[in-house]
Amino acid sequence: MMNKEFLTDRVADLLARSGFSVSDRCYVRPRSFDLAARRGGILLILKILSNIDGLNEKTAVEIRRLAKYLSGNPLLIGEKTRDHGLEGGVVYFRYGVPTVSLHTLADWIVEDIPPLVYAAHGGLYVKIDGGLLRKLRLESGISLGALASELSVSRRTVSKYEIESMDTTIEVALRLEELFGQELIKPVEILEQRSPVAGVQCLIDDKVLSHLAQIGFEVFPTVQSPFNAITQNEAMVVLTGVGKLSPTMMKKARLMSSLSIITKTRSAVIVDGETKVERVEETAVIETRELEMIDKTSEFADLMSEKQDR
Repeated sequence: MMNKEFLTDRVADLLARSGFSVSDRCYVRPRSFDLAARRGGILLILKILSNIDGLNEKTAVEIRRLAKYLSGNPLLIGEKTRDHGLEGGVVYFRYGVPTVSLHTLADWIVEDIPPLVYAAHGGLYVKIDGGLLRKLRLESGISLGALASELSVSRRTVSKYEIESMDTTIEVALRLEELFGQELIKPVEILEQRSPVAGVQCLIDDKVLSHLAQIGFEVFPTVQSPFNAITQNEAMVVLTGVGKLSPTMMKKARLMSSLSIITKTRSAVIVDGETKVERVEETAVIETRELEMIDKTSEFADLMSEKQDR
């Protein structure tokens, strides 16, 4: 089994070769995710673990929230669960985070072959096109009862396949495709259509973040990320770091710069004390005393622009 670092290398290389822009790695701890990657309108917030059972619920919740705030999608890449490897072409889920093997990722982003099977309690399942199934059954003159008998299921189950597009086993789906001579299995939706989050304010106990909220930003604090919050209004989204000026903070600022490029956001660190540093790569460095003189989101945006242009 590959260790985490080697697996991360493989994932980053595969993404880059497939036309994705890939962020620097999140070496700063704690870290809920390891990479961000973008290709066109697809933004992935990626966690990489050799054993996917290592993902805990707290981390999964943060990855999902980050993806939602950034209009992206969470994705876990791994090799095994419990004592066996992840199967190719199968999507697993860990606390709501879609999870695939490196092989499945390669099929999807390189060969454009989406996964068709997902794992759930009790086994492997597929999604079928219920509307097309009903159309084919009626055109073939097959009754609900006859089809149910052929599949060794109840009439109610067949009805649910058609009307509710209820998921089924691989065996039943393949039998249906054999009977009607058409593909009925639908790809598993790894990517969900997302829109920017608005109108949900979180509890904020940090003085700096509270000030940003008071001047009109929506502030979404983070716990396990290289930044302390995602700060946004209608005009911009800012990866926001808060803390003392230190080598660690500068390291975070560089990482935030890389992440902001991939996520198409802006980045700023707000530091205690005085500094002559105006920016670290694309991350604006703002002193708390400068922030205290600001009472409008537009003034904050102007201050960031001034520092980033110097």
